Order: sequence, then structure tokens, then C-alpha cells
Amino acid sequence: MPQATPDVSDLRARLDSIGQGHLLRFVDELTDDQRSGLLAQIAGLDLEKLPALIGAYVTSKPDLAPTGDLAPAPLYAADGTVGGGGTWDRAEAYAAGEAIIKAGKVACFTVAGGQGSRLGIDGPKGKYPGGAVTGAPLFKIFADGVLASRKRFGADIPWYIMTSPINHDETVAFFEEHAYFGLPKNDVIFFSQGVMPSFGMRSGKVLLSDQHTVATNPDGHGGSLKALYTSGAIDDMKKRGIEQISYFQVDNPLVRAVDPVFIGLHTTAPHSSGQMSTKVVRKTDPEEKVGVLALAGGKMTAIEYSDLPEDLANELAPDDTLAYSAGNIAIHAISVAFVEQLNTSAGGFALPFHRAEKKIPCLDPASGEPVDPVEPNGIKLETFVFDAIPLAERSLVLETLRVEEFAPIKNAQGNDSPESSRMLQTERAARWLRACGVKVPLRKDGAPDCTLEITPLTALDPEDLKHAQLPEKIEPGAKMAF
Repeated sequence: MPQATPDVSDLRARLDSIGQGHLLRFVDELTDDQRSGLLAQIAGLDLEKLPALIGAYVTSKPDLAPTGDLAPAPLYAADGTVGGGGTWDRAEAYAAGEAIIKAGKVACFTVAGGQGSRLGIDGPKGKYPGGAVTGAPLFKIFADGVLASRKRFGADIPWYIMTSPINHDETVAFFEEHAYFGLPKNDVIFFSQGVMPSFGMRSGKVLLSDQHTVATNPDGHGGSLKALYTSGAIDDMKKRGIEQISYFQVDNPLVRAVDPVFIGLHTTAPHSSGQMSTKVVRKTDPEEKVGVLALAGGKMTAIEYSDLPEDLANELAPDDTLAYSAGNIAIHAISVAFVEQLNTSAGGFALPFHRAEKKIPCLDPASGEPVDPVEPNGIKLETFVFDAIPLAERSLVLETLRVEEFAPIKNAQGNDSPESSRMLQTERAARWLRACGVKVPLRKDGAPDCTLEITPLTALDPEDLKHAQLPEKIEPGAKMAF
């Protein structure tokens, strides 16, 4: 049943009471459809909370830098040691995670609200051809990982995908066009992330894009934890018996969609409460623009690279590596119960907002003329998923190797570009093939003299390749997919 159009006089009174009456400045000049759309959009805002939000984040600049004494994060390191002393057993962790996955208690969750415009494509970023040789879309690479995991563990592993208002329909259509890449349609669940109104930097007023549209922006990847709850995805997971979520973002073709070792540590290790855990790679350069995991006042916390004091960013450990080296790569294990807890806390959704000054095209509410700013004129607010980490009772940090699991495609050129991702995909494939006795040609700098890709359907790890038909050697300059 269609919802009734909100009452204009009621909305006007509520807006006037919080100093936002300008949003209805042009309401009498609109068509019926435009009017209904504007009123519905305004009614969807949490109007009574806007004044506090504006006071805290728009007309003032909150300091979100970590408080308390900082110390390097104790890692479950890739070599089997544990920061602070002790060791961990990879086989034991794998077995624990395998049992949970086989019991049907794990779901995958991909944050895919972004567009591919920075990479030169129109539409969802997940459509970008990320395969080093095949050019397979990122969505297919992830789907192959989910499908291969379902086959390996003999379990239903549903995949939840968060889109955005601007790419939701196109994302769903892309999956339909490709028959859900072999996955059961009912096990691929889409929902859209929320949005926040954009604000005038000096006035604190909610901006209008035009006479009948409130200016909005996506509410950040932290909003994924809110959207999981408000969309009904969490309820769906609970009905399916899902207890843990494998979280990853849409730009990393080397991600393990389901990692039993990570799930096993997250749910059983003494340093984890089983609420939220994080994978990291070691930073080798203090200037690398990636946040780090650290202890702040004794709580595990993700610190933006710009918030880490320079002396700490350059501090060395006894082995002459960076002390603050745990680079956050946006791969998490999160419990369903924890997401529910974040959304049902007494004060509402628990994550803080981050403030960004932006150039936002808008409408001058006094003259009705469009404004195309040359300097930042507005504030966009968003939440970050890593701000949930210190809210967990105990949060585990697992180190993985960059070449094994982190080859993001974010920029058109340079670091984290399609070229750098192809090189990392090739390097991982070369490592796996060499482990199986295949001779891989090398350039003078030691990098593979070829381009290689191993799809998840062929192998989830080097052990799987031992059952594949492989060549004795790869010729220099070859492009080969397995």
C-alpha cells in the first residue's frame, strides 16, 4: 500500500522549530510529484536530532583523535606469534572456523555503494574488470569466492551486498544479467545504504540540490552496520541461523570471501570477544596513507594515518620495523549480535560522524538561483566502520601478507591502481604455482615476467592447485589464467 503524503503544515511547523523552514521555500511552485517527493524526503530525516548534530559536527569541528596513551596493537602475526607473548596455531584456528562455516553460521557482506567513475567506467564499481588476465568483474571474482567456499565447506553461505541509491538498480540488474554468477538467487541479498543531508558550512542549514530535492550524501561505510539492521538483513540472518559476518569492501580482488582461519580466531581466541576482529598488513613506509590498529587507553582502536603523531608513525620496534605497522585493510569479522547491539543502544546508532568540507552544488534558498561553488561551502557527514572496533569488549587483529590478500583497485594510476593490482595478483599466483613446482620466469628485479591469475573456482589456497593440471613452466611474457 502506498504511503500517504506527509502533511505540509505539520512538516513546516517541525522545520520552523529547528530553523530549517527554508526547505519548504518553493513547495507551492512544485508539481504534485515533485511536492510528494520533497515532503517524503524531508519526513525521512530525523528532524528533531538535527540541531544537536549540527552543533556537534557542522558549526564546530570535533576532535576525533584517539585519547589515552597509545601503544602498538598486539598482533596475531603471520608467523604464528602473538604480540605480547605466546603463539597461535593456524591448523587449530582453521578447524574452529571450518566447523562454524559448515554449520551454516557465516554470511558474506560486501560494501558496494561506490561508483567506478575514478576508474573510467560508468556504473557500480563492482562491474570494473578486476581480473588480471580474464578481466572478470570484481562482482564475479567475489561471487566465485563465495561459490567455491560453498562447495568446499558444503554449506549455504548467503551473500549480502550493500548498494547505494545511485547504483542499486544497476547492481541488481547486473547480477540478473549474469544469472547471479551461479549462486542461488535467494542467497544473494541486496539493500541500499542510508544517506545524510548535506549542510551549509557556515549556516548549518540543510542544503537543497534544487527546489524539490534535499542535498544528500552516502552515510559512509560505517553506515553499512546501520543499513544491515534497518534493511532487515540482520533479521534475515537470524532466521537463517547466521552468527558471524565476513565483511569486505568492493575494491579488493584478492580478498578471501570466507576465511576459516580468521573466523576461527575471531570466535575462539582469548584476545577476541567474538564481536569484531580485523585483518591488517604490515606497513613498510610511515608515509603510507592507511590507518593503523593500535591500543588507545588500552582499547583496540583504528587510527587514521593523519591522526597518528609523526613521532609515533616513525617509531621503530626492536627489530627495526615500524612499531605502528598494523595497516587497516577493511576486512573484518563481525558478529550479528554486535551489529544488533550497535543499533539498539540507548542513544541510537552508536558510531560517531566524521566531518568533511566539500564543494556542494546547491540552490540559494533566498533567490532560488543555483550555486556552483569554487571553494568548499558545505559539510558532508559520514561514519566509518572501524569506529566500531573500540566498542567491542576485546578485538583481535590478525596479520596477513599483502601479496596474499590485498590488491585494491582504487585509483586510475599509481598505488592501488589496476596496474598495481595486476602485479600483486600475478605475484600471488606465481607464489602458489612455484609451491607446486611450476617454473615462473622472473625479471631482473625479481618480479614475475608474465601476467597470471588464479580464480577462486580453481583454488582458494595453494593446496587446491595440487589437484589442478598445471604446466611445467610459464614462458616469459605469457598471460595465463588458471
